[in-house]
Amino acid sequence: MSKPHKIGLAIFGLGRAGMIHIQNAVRNPRVCLKWIVEEDLEKAIKIRNDCFLTDSVQIVKADDSMKAFQDKSVEVVIVCTPTAYHSDIILAALKEGKAVFCEKPIAIEEEVVRTCYAAARECGKLLYCALNRRYDPSMREIYTRVKSGEIGQVRSIKTTSRDHPQPSTAFLKISGGIFHDCATHDMDMICWIMGEAPSTIVCQAHSFIPEISVLNDVDQVGIMMKFPSGAIAQIDLNRNAYYGYDQRLEVFGSKGMLQTVNQYPTSVSINNERGLCNGAIQRSFPTRYKDSYILEFEHFLNVLQGFEASLDVTEEQCLLVTRLAEACEESLKSGKLINFKMD
Repeated sequence: MSKPHKIGLAIFGLGRAGMIHIQNAVRNPRVCLKWIVEEDLEKAIKIRNDCFLTDSVQIVKADDSMKAFQDKSVEVVIVCTPTAYHSDIILAALKEGKAVFCEKPIAIEEEVVRTCYAAARECGKLLYCALNRRYDPSMREIYTRVKSGEIGQVRSIKTTSRDHPQPSTAFLKISGGIFHDCATHDMDMICWIMGEAPSTIVCQAHSFIPEISVLNDVDQVGIMMKFPSGAIAQIDLNRNAYYGYDQRLEVFGSKGMLQTVNQYPTSVSINNERGLCNGAIQRSFPTRYKDSYILEFEHFLNVLQGFEASLDVTEEQCLLVTRLAEACEESLKSGKLINFKMD
C-alpha cells in the first residue's frame, strides 16, 4: 500500500468564508497549506501567525498568484474571493491542473458557470461549488428521512434564514445581492430534498435598512415555489434578526412532519420566576454551520482521493440555483409569477 501524502493547498481570499476555510484546512491532517493569496498582506501575515504557520506558507497578492498556480506541490485551489473574481481564478487553476473548491456561487452569469464546468471536464479535474448547508447534520438527516419515505408524500417545505449580525456594507457591495448570496442556499436545500425543480416561482421583497436600500438591494424577502409534484415551498429571508442567527427548516408530508429548530451555543438553561430560558441562539453562520463546513471539505477530499465516487453538488444543481436566483429578481422587478423550466 502506498504511503498517503498530504494534499497541497492554495487559498484565495481571506474574507468571511476564507477565514472559515483556512482554519479548517490548518486543522485537517490530510492537507498542507502552501500559499495564501490575499490583497491585505498585513491581515494575511497576522492570520498565518495566529494559525501557528511558518514562513513556508507563502503570501502573495493576486498580481503574483501565478506562482501559486504553477507550484507543482499544489493540488487544490480554494476560492473565497468576491464572486466577480471566481471564474478567472477557477479557469487559471484548472489550466494548471489543480482541483478547485469554490465558495458559491461559481458565478452569477449562467454562461460563465457552464464555461467553468466545461473547463473542468476538459482537464479532468474536480470543480466543487460549496453549498455547505447540505452537510449540516440536522439538514442531512431531514433529507435522508424524507427520501426514506418516513413522512410520505411531501406537501410543503418552509425555510427561515435570517442573518445576524447584519453584514457590513463593504460585503454587501460585493455580495451579488440577497438572492444570489442568501436565497440560493434555501432554494438549493429545498430542490435537493424535493429531487426536482419548481414549475413556478414568485417573490416579494422590501428594504427596511437604508444602507441596503441605497445599494438597490432588499433585506426582507418572501419566496414561494410550486413543484410539479404539487408541493409548495416558502422561503423567509432577512438580513438582520435582532435576536441571533435564525435558521429553521420544516418539511410537511402525508404521514408526518420533520423540522429543525435553532441551535444554542451550550445546552445550559435556567428556570426562575420568569420561566424557562435557554439563552440566545447561535450568533452567526460560522458557528451555526461549523460542522457543515468541515464535512463538505471532507467530502471534497474523499472524492479527490477516490474514497467517494462523485461530488454531491453537480453542474446541473449549480446552474439550477443560479437560474432560480435570476427568476426571483425577475419576479420582484415585474411583480409577476414566473413560469420556470430548466432547458
